[in-house]
This record gives sequence, structure tokens and C-alpha cells, in this order.
Amino acid sequence: MPRNQRNNDFIDKSFTVMADLILKMLPTNKKAKEAFAYYRDGMTAQADGDYAEALENYNEALELEEDLYDRSYILYNMALIHASNGDLEKALNYYHAALETNPRLIQALNNIAVIYHYQGEKAKELGDSDGAEALFEKAADYWKSAISIAPNNYLEAQNWLKTTGRMHENF
Repeated sequence: MPRNQRNNDFIDKSFTVMADLILKMLPTNKKAKEAFAYYRDGMTAQADGDYAEALENYNEALELEEDLYDRSYILYNMALIHASNGDLEKALNYYHAALETNPRLIQALNNIAVIYHYQGEKAKELGDSDGAEALFEKAADYWKSAISIAPNNYLEAQNWLKTTGRMHENF
């Protein structure tokens, strides 16, 4: 049974009904509507913590979705799941794929930076100062890209860039 038919929560049911109505009114083809339905079910499953079902729905949505902008958000959500599960390499792959289709997806830029920063901290703890520095530089590059698109966001990252000397004057 599809997730949207199982929800007992009033807000979830209301959202589903509204989304279905909007979907019926939009002048899109059947394939795009199906992709959206899978994406919506994936988001609901992800919010419920049912990551396996969410990934199944996102994979179905990816098979059907042709719009690059929409594909970027499907890939982004898949990356979030893999990051939540601790599979950072797979998360990075999905974040990079999302950026290939939507280079201005600042959330993906930020999350890549967060992963590289985390990996840098781990390398530092293990005594690999060169590896840590390389990872911190990668994090800095991604944060700078995100901040260049949204200068009022990621204040903590901006502070880190400044305090570590990675925020350059021409930035």
C-alpha cells in the first residue's frame, strides 16, 4: 500500500491531499506526475525515519524525473540519508551528483564542506596533519562557494574561515 494511503496523521493526510490536488491541476505529463508522487512518498518515508523505503521511492523518482532541477533535490535527499547512516563517501557522491545538475544548490555545498571538515578533524585526531589540512582546504572551498551564493548564510562557517585564515580579502 502506498505510504500516502497509510498515514494516520492529519497534517500528513492534509499535505497529501493538497499535493495530489496540485498535481492534478498542473499541466505536466504523466511521467512527471509519477516522479513527483514517488518523490513525495520518499520525503514522507524519510521524515518517518524509514530510510530504505525513502531510497526506494527516490530511486523510482530518479528513473522518471527528467527536470534537472528536480533531480538535484532527489539526489540531495538521497545524500542526506546516506550521511545520516554514516556512509559519508556515498553521501559525497550523491551531493556531487546533485551539484552537477544544480551548481547553486547551497545546501549540498554546505553539507560537502561539513563532511570534509569532519573528516579533517578525524585525520587530525589520528595525527595525519597533512591529510587534515587537505580536507580542511576542501571544506573551505565548498563553504566559500556556498557563501558566495548566499552571503548571509553559514555564519559559523564564515567565522571558521576567518579564524583559520582561509577567508581571503578578495572573497
